[in-house]
Amino acid sequence: MNSSRRNFIKKSALAASAAGATSLIPGSVWSAVVQPSDKVNVALIGCRNMGFGILKHHLDTGMVNCVALCDIDDNVLQEKAQSVKNDYNQTPELIKDYRKVLERKDIDSVIIGTPDHWHCLIMVDAVSAGKDVYVEKPMANTIGECNIMVKAANRYDRIVQVGQQQRSGKVFLDSMDLIKNGEIGTLRKVNIWANFNYGLGTALVEDSPVPEGVDYDMWLGPAPERPFNKARFHGSWRHFWDYGGGLMSDWGVHLIDMGLWTKDLVKGPQKVITYADNLSKQKMARETFDTMNVTYPKDGFVINYDLTAGIQQGPYDSPYGIQFIGEKGTLVADRSKYHLYPEWDGQKNAPKTEKVSYTEGKESHRQHVDNFLECIKTRETPACPPETGRAAAVHVHIANISARVDESVLEWDDTKSRFTNSKKANELITPEYRKPWKLPVV
Repeated sequence: MNSSRRNFIKKSALAASAAGATSLIPGSVWSAVVQPSDKVNVALIGCRNMGFGILKHHLDTGMVNCVALCDIDDNVLQEKAQSVKNDYNQTPELIKDYRKVLERKDIDSVIIGTPDHWHCLIMVDAVSAGKDVYVEKPMANTIGECNIMVKAANRYDRIVQVGQQQRSGKVFLDSMDLIKNGEIGTLRKVNIWANFNYGLGTALVEDSPVPEGVDYDMWLGPAPERPFNKARFHGSWRHFWDYGGGLMSDWGVHLIDMGLWTKDLVKGPQKVITYADNLSKQKMARETFDTMNVTYPKDGFVINYDLTAGIQQGPYDSPYGIQFIGEKGTLVADRSKYHLYPEWDGQKNAPKTEKVSYTEGKESHRQHVDNFLECIKTRETPACPPETGRAAAVHVHIANISARVDESVLEWDDTKSRFTNSKKANELITPEYRKPWKLPVV
């Protein structure tokens, strides 16, 4: 590592992170006062929780017009529209069918904040309509859909940012600098843990009538028809295979992505070794697994992923985190901090590397949005393009597939996008869409 970069990282441990408070978009791209005609016209599709949070980060730049909100729930639409009016003095059109959004010629980009099973279809339709896209992670709910999305982004030459925002955050940008510049020595292991109570699912409830104002058939979309149940709806859908991948896909793409980033890997794993079970005694509404250990052998190093739903404790007093273990030292990071712990050189009676700490990190959604908006203007590749989003998603989906088919070792041919040792696993690569919806063909 060069001395100027080392000094920068040391000083960053004492200074407030500028990246946490200011836009990363350079003045050469945006003027100080953005004229209305120069603003990006954005629509949000899927308006609860994360999707709306990403929209607010867009609006906070002062560089965006929110021209449409789209959701299948009238109550959500009214609530979020009022928030946009109160906080930003904008009055977007309210729409319940995303296809009506894409018909508007004045929309430059869309944010996809829907459940995972909708990501592929909306994204492909959006880029084919000439829109740039910010799509939440995981990029899609299946490997086959991820493959389609990569093809679509390339065919239609649109800017697509996948919402793996750690790629834009100071903590992990610094961490990658430390690793790639040899500060921990040869990387041998990446140990990851993710322990969260919500991974158990939600309380069991009986099926019930569809709430007033909800277009439930549209919410299901390409997923199989099932009776309405609030345990599979707002806030808890990700624990069911038709819509999400549980805690493994929710946090897995973020954390495993950091392991892949150390070597700039953008392909699926050759082999995945998985243990998964439901070991909690609590009876919850859930199809996904509450306990998983997954090993990804790589050339020259290994990634280990440890997931336990229903608890909030973990190593280094953190419910989640990553250990990057090298021969000279171990770097431990989460979204708010990183610490480099040197190994001791007994012969030299000195540490093998320099100790580095930074403890003022923040969530980096805003920086990821800034990067997206910059790339809309410059047409440069964003921080997390579809190829990167696909790589992380494939890793977590293979682990889930391994658990679902009860085959602990799966071997994967990424070029052919097929498992080489399991017919049952191959049946879960690509979903069958419910009519009249059709899997996109690119």
